Amino acid sequence: MSGFSPDWLALREPADHAARDPGLVAALKRALPAPVLAVDLGCGTGSNLRALAPHLGPAQDWVLVDHDPALLAAARARLAAWAGQAEAAGDALILHRDGARIAVRFRALDLAADPAAALRDAPDLVTAAALFDLASDDWIAAVAQAVAAIGAVFYTALTYDGRETWTPPHPADAAIHAAFLAHQAGDKGFGPAAGPGATEALASAFRRHGYAVETAASPWRLSPGEAALLRQLAEGTARAAEETGRLPPGDAAAWAAARRASGTGAVIGHRDLLAVPPGWNRRHDAPA
Repeated sequence: MSGFSPDWLALREPADHAARDPGLVAALKRALPAPVLAVDLGCGTGSNLRALAPHLGPAQDWVLVDHDPALLAAARARLAAWAGQAEAAGDALILHRDGARIAVRFRALDLAADPAAALRDAPDLVTAAALFDLASDDWIAAVAQAVAAIGAVFYTALTYDGRETWTPPHPADAAIHAAFLAHQAGDKGFGPAAGPGATEALASAFRRHGYAVETAASPWRLSPGEAALLRQLAEGTARAAEETGRLPPGDAAAWAAARRASGTGAVIGHRDLLAVPPGWNRRHDAPA
């Protein structure tokens, strides 16, 4: 999988957290037992845990999985700072925040080779964020198979859906967007990427296993005040578009320069997805 820097992940985290659909988070909370064991695939620096943990009760165990040991190290440091109170317990980190005790273990794994290897602890929840648009339909199907084999709940947020609106309009918007989508379809380490089709691929894969699936929009709505994120986003988009060779020389650079100007805004489309296995509520309802 292509690498992401801790700085980029930190820059996008506030927008990611603001964009998540609150209705699906509430439905996830209702679906899960207490205490909960969660596995986070492609965890980066732990943003997904930071978004979800405040909603999942006072006793939580997490396994954070990523292929990059540097990101796992950054996750450990950032989670300790986020919690305010943290202590080591063997290879785990015990976080205390807002009355919750959150035990976190960190695991370096090549998810592309075998996603089922990340689920050996039979978690209640398998989750990820901003991951599946980078993955192939075949890998998505393999994840769904692995999750269904253990009967876990599945939740993912911020899967890119291909919808973008930049303001003010620019003559190159359509060409840049078309080239960016072509670039996204390339292999990011998990085979030819599903890109904007990833949410539908996930939904179809889980429904084949009898899961009940809900999706909801979770777009970034970026105002001119979020200039640093917009600048990095525009430069990354332009760079990817230029790499396809589909644009006249200089067009991508000119578009990125225009997007660095004050007054730029953007809406970047994502979708969240919750998949609950058949019979889950009957197995986990609390006694009356």
